[in-house]
Amino acid sequence: MRPINSKITQIVEETPSIRTFRFDTSLDDAQPGQFVMVWVRGVDEVPMGCSFKNGITVQKVGDATSRLFEMKEGDSVGLRGPFGKGFTLPAKDENILIIAGGVGVAPLGPLADEAASVGAKVTTILGARTESELVFEQRFSEAGDVHVTTDDGSAGTCGFVTTVLAEMDVSEYDRICVCGPEIMMFNVLKMLEEKGAHDRAEFSLHRYFKCAIGVCGACCMDHEGLRVCKDGPVLNGSLLLDSEFGNYKRSSSSQRVKV
Repeated sequence: MRPINSKITQIVEETPSIRTFRFDTSLDDAQPGQFVMVWVRGVDEVPMGCSFKNGITVQKVGDATSRLFEMKEGDSVGLRGPFGKGFTLPAKDENILIIAGGVGVAPLGPLADEAASVGAKVTTILGARTESELVFEQRFSEAGDVHVTTDDGSAGTCGFVTTVLAEMDVSEYDRICVCGPEIMMFNVLKMLEEKGAHDRAEFSLHRYFKCAIGVCGACCMDHEGLRVCKDGPVLNGSLLLDSEFGNYKRSSSSQRVKV
């Protein structure tokens, strides 16, 4: 699949380090949790989770995202996708717990929208380092109850998403959907294992993707050889317990490095 030239139609500064970019290219086929490959010309092509049907929400962390942050409305990038396996689509009357940390809100925003639209019950634990880094709080509030946590206590509960999760009875939830920094997700997975709910949890992973279609093997995970771009990026918690998740990942050159 060749990249489609896509013009930036709107840029929203969500936080000092996170922005949403909307395009004139529609991603109507994208399911919550799927991703697109974003070609920043002259720099790199990188995977980004779809946060809207025509947009992505990005944190400034490397060369490609730094260049993207220099762009203005009217500039263009190349988009190809959507790719991968997303979250299980919610059904009416399902009870869903969403756990989002930092820019991990990106693939979970569409899931909350979809769940609310079909009549599912949604509860969100929304975490950030500080109040100014909270993203999509209003969006999640429109879908259901929201529990905010910040590392410094500037908003909501002082602590991490696991601080709130530890006090919750998760037996009432049909499904638990998680995205955020890997160390956060790993801690959530271990807590859900203790609560006997890891097999009802879905985690959206971030890895270096090159081909995005499961051919090159750059994103494979030990021990099952799961191709995160093809078999994921959303994977069930029971699969992750016996994998390298939370301990190792692949660098841009496919070397195995510690998380």
